[in-house]
Amino acid sequence: MILYLHGFRSSPQSFKARVMSQRMQALGRAQDYLCPQLPASPAAAIALALQCIGACPPEQLTVVGSSLGGFYATWLAEKLGCRAVLLNPAVKPPRDLESYVGVTTQYHSDAPFEFKRAYIDELKTLMIDRITQPQRYFLIAATGDEVLDWRDMVAHYPGAQHTVIEGSDHGIAEFADYADAVLRFCGVDPLPTTSGKRSQ
Repeated sequence: MILYLHGFRSSPQSFKARVMSQRMQALGRAQDYLCPQLPASPAAAIALALQCIGACPPEQLTVVGSSLGGFYATWLAEKLGCRAVLLNPAVKPPRDLESYVGVTTQYHSDAPFEFKRAYIDELKTLMIDRITQPQRYFLIAATGDEVLDWRDMVAHYPGAQHTVIEGSDHGIAEFADYADAVLRFCGVDPLPTTSGKRSQ
């Protein structure tokens, strides 16, 4: 099972989420992919993620997180023992999101998005100072990220599998080129077998 967690003010309509959804559909694995609309509250977002995961065994689960979703994915990987793919993840969101307190809109719609000051404290409770079992993590970081510093990302995931993209941007415009690597890390074969069937 792959659980995709989008970033701050984003949605399941984000580019990377749609790429993952389309790839899983093409592989006949749509039922193994979930990408919920996350609420603004970090505590509520984590609760929803845990609800989506349900009783899925950790060894069969990979959480793919983009930006703030990567922060959530890290907490889930540490608490559940599952794999995590981090796409330009937020490493210190209590600091980075302080200036975003207030009401704005979502990126992919005109729906209001309120980020309350209380949510900063919720983020602080989810901080992971140091990851364990780095082999569970796959980091994709872009040096051209205009929102977050890729060097902070690399430093936060020592020993993990790293792919550092020279240039690019926060949204990883070339993500489709890396989707197969992500799927393999998730335990999904992106190519058909010689028998013409997809591997499970």
